[in-house]
Amino acid sequence: MITKRIAIIDLGTNTFNLLVADKTASQVNRIFSTKDGVALGLGGINENKIAADALERAMATLRNFCSISRAMKANTIYAFGTSALRNASNAAELVNQAQSELDLSIEIISGSREAELIYKGVASGYDFKNPGLIMDIGGGSTEFILADQKGILKSRSFEIGVSRIYQLFCFSDPMTVTDCRKITDYLEKSTGNFFDDIRCKRLIGASGSFETFYKLAYDKEFPDDEFVTMTIADVQRSLEKIIHSTQKERDANPLIIPIRKKMAPLAAVKTRWIINKLAMNELVISPFALKEGVMTEL
Repeated sequence: MITKRIAIIDLGTNTFNLLVADKTASQVNRIFSTKDGVALGLGGINENKIAADALERAMATLRNFCSISRAMKANTIYAFGTSALRNASNAAELVNQAQSELDLSIEIISGSREAELIYKGVASGYDFKNPGLIMDIGGGSTEFILADQKGILKSRSFEIGVSRIYQLFCFSDPMTVTDCRKITDYLEKSTGNFFDDIRCKRLIGASGSFETFYKLAYDKEFPDDEFVTMTIADVQRSLEKIIHSTQKERDANPLIIPIRKKMAPLAAVKTRWIINKLAMNELVISPFALKEGVMTEL
């Protein structure tokens, strides 16, 4: 049986993720994974550009990820750019520099393709015996994918990521009721009637911020590569804790990774909004998302 060692780099708007795995025709064996809070969208996402300092951070992380992948003897490295890159007028600067310096090809994918890959990543470890609404909270976009055992029923990628919101409004510290209303009004306007015909009561959170919600609910690290179910009561307590926290409190909390210390309350407000809007009664946290979706296709 032929085994290939493959590296996948997900160039997210806030976080770059690396997955190295051995893959055969029927099996994926995860070897290594890591992430880095690059903040690619900071300083320019709402102007549809990548700021100069963000470009430098991105290249530094790509150098590191490529070095790790090649040291681990990956046969191939696949890299995918999402919201910040697909909307940036100067995205070619990063794409061309990565190609010339690192011999790394970056494929910039559409929002619908991103949603498809997120679904495939979640479905690689979740059976969908009961329908679920996947939510992937990114820095530039947020994907919603309604799925059951037959596959995707409905999906959409909205350019409503937390980095966009963070740079669009001014917020108090801690956030006020008025701040929260600004966000929910923005979300309602941006998503239109997408949710009008959705009756699903199970929310499936794709890694990222949802792992932070778990850690703050139970004061412990999220278990590696496990799907975890939380009651809505536990989720809501965690969300309220984050929403009402100060920047100083989040900075001092080792359970929150650095890139999320600024924007965690925005992700929490967004999650509370969808839970309340659809009267969700359960949250399943998936450790898998886009990069695992790519791996299933290869």
